[in-house]
Amino acid sequence: MTDSSRRADDAASRLRIERRAAGETRTAERLALNRTGSFEWDLDARTLDVDEAGLLVFGLDAAAFEASPSAVADRLDATDRASLETTIDEAISGGSNSYSVHFQIPLEDGTSQWTHVQARILRSEDGRAHRVVGVVRDATAEVTRSALVLDLEKRHRRQTSIVERTTTAMSRAVTVDDVTAALTGPGGLVGIGADGLALGLVENSALKIIALSGDSVEVLEGLGSGQLDATFPLGDTILSGRPRFITSLAALLRRYPVLEPHIGELNFRAVAYLPLIAQARPLGGLALFYRERTVFSADERILCLGLAAIVAQSLQRAILFDEEREFATGLQSAMLPRRIQEIEGGEIAVRYHSAWSGREVGGDWYDVITLPRGRIGVVVGDVQGHDTHAAAIMGQLRIALRAYAAEGHPPATVLARASRFLAELDTDRFATSTYAQVDLATGAVRVARAGHFGPLIRHTDGRVGVPQVRGGLPLGISTDFRDEEYPETRLDLVPGETLVLYTDGLVEEPGADVDTGIAALIHEVSDGPDSAEALADHLSDRLWERWGSGDDVALLVLRRSPDLGSPKAPRLHQYIHQADPQGLSEARSIVRQALRDWGLAVLADDAELVTGELLVNVLLHTEGGAVLTLEVLPEPVRRIRLSVQDRSSVWPRRREPGETSTSGRGLLLLDAVAERWGVEPRGEGKAVWCEIGPTSSG
Repeated sequence: MTDSSRRADDAASRLRIERRAAGETRTAERLALNRTGSFEWDLDARTLDVDEAGLLVFGLDAAAFEASPSAVADRLDATDRASLETTIDEAISGGSNSYSVHFQIPLEDGTSQWTHVQARILRSEDGRAHRVVGVVRDATAEVTRSALVLDLEKRHRRQTSIVERTTTAMSRAVTVDDVTAALTGPGGLVGIGADGLALGLVENSALKIIALSGDSVEVLEGLGSGQLDATFPLGDTILSGRPRFITSLAALLRRYPVLEPHIGELNFRAVAYLPLIAQARPLGGLALFYRERTVFSADERILCLGLAAIVAQSLQRAILFDEEREFATGLQSAMLPRRIQEIEGGEIAVRYHSAWSGREVGGDWYDVITLPRGRIGVVVGDVQGHDTHAAAIMGQLRIALRAYAAEGHPPATVLARASRFLAELDTDRFATSTYAQVDLATGAVRVARAGHFGPLIRHTDGRVGVPQVRGGLPLGISTDFRDEEYPETRLDLVPGETLVLYTDGLVEEPGADVDTGIAALIHEVSDGPDSAEALADHLSDRLWERWGSGDDVALLVLRRSPDLGSPKAPRLHQYIHQADPQGLSEARSIVRQALRDWGLAVLADDAELVTGELLVNVLLHTEGGAVLTLEVLPEPVRRIRLSVQDRSSVWPRRREPGETSTSGRGLLLLDAVAERWGVEPRGEGKAVWCEIGPTSSG
């Protein structure tokens, strides 16, 4: 190579070196201007080489820097130091080729600087880490912006959650009470993000506070209620139609000085007064109270206005529902008897419950009718459908049935004529009904039913009977099919027994078979109190409210007055059904126990023997049940009188049984045990009686 060539190459090399140096310098300057530097960490020598820009980021003095990793780590607080060391150790030991970490470096002015390190780990051929190189930069602006974004996202999620919870709660609210319960119930304030609330409705140009919730807001109950007044916050908001956002009690007092006497009782710092407007109509106002808030941002104001809109729409729907329901239930109530007359020899209680859900009412009804010869008629029924049409048909049918019954027709005729009347209305509705004529003087009950539930009878000992009452087709349908036969069933109510008539809403449990509901009704009738009024309340509380009924309920409870006699001459009555296999055994036990209670146990064996004989005769040779009466006759000689009444007109006759005969000894037994006995006519049947005293039993 010639000298000239060598000189040219050297010049070119120097130029490349100068250009490279100049470029590196400009790069370093640009990084420094962006508060970004570089470092090189020799893991074997345990030295840390940091350029001037990096020292500036770390907040280190170049003259005092000792090129040791601890010079950086010792400046960090314990938490950041542990986090940095853990990140580096995991990256090196885990075989990673890089790591990234954020930490805070305390500055001399007492503030902190967020610092970001992005490093690459250099390893030998065997994988051992021996050097770390990387960049370090001031990340304060980035982290702060990220935190701001995260905070905004968090607030957005919270606001979205509040709107979603409020919308969900309001969508389930049907009545005005439901709306207030959703706002003031468990989780209501949490759901809307407030510490207290007040809700007022406009009624006839006046403001009525209908809901309060939260600490110390009860003082607001009387403030502003009455005629709308712009000197009070809610009245001002409603009249102006503009929201008011108050961020201090002082500001509240300046705007509404009328609150000065009560300002010391209020435990909040900020309040949003919001008008409730739906379809350009002011419905009321909503006040949201906050204990800690001192400002309402634009997003928070929009959230409050959104909540007010949701509540306003729900209130408008609920008010309309309540008005329609009030009209429907008013129509239903107007078609039911205004009062039930008092009756001699018993007590009657009636209940009507409209359905809990839906605007429309059903066609359930009850009635009590005065009949000739001291009898009464009792009826419950149900017109098909749940609307005002069903209620209107019910009113017409009730009046017609009442007229037919008052003429004194038997139950079969009453139902047949009612069916014909309903068919002539030319409607597509049918009805079911149970009608009974009751003579409380004798206890005789004549029942007929048209596609309806039969009655229940609660006996004096708490047992509940389900009489087998034959029935016909529903009213209206029977006429269409030309089958207006409604067979009657004869029942007996002894003193103290209770007759229960009901419609299907009392026994229909959602998702369960109706037999389950009937079993529950029987159980509650048995466990309930004795009086008719108390038993009606008991059944309403335990069954209708228990099912959360979506159907109307009509309930009628008739109790024949008990006949307890007197302390010196007590008396009991018991009805024994012909189809009840346990009735005979229970009757004998009742007689024995009663005589023990009355201090006449010495007569129990004979009385029990005669009871069994007389009842067996009735149950075997007649077509109905029997009424057993046991009473103590007054002094001078205490003795008992036992009577068994049945519906057969055939009187017993004396027979001479053979040695192998299994019957025919009843009257012989009476002759042997009783002091005297006899047979008396009783209405449609007879009564066989006997008297047993100390002489006869001795």
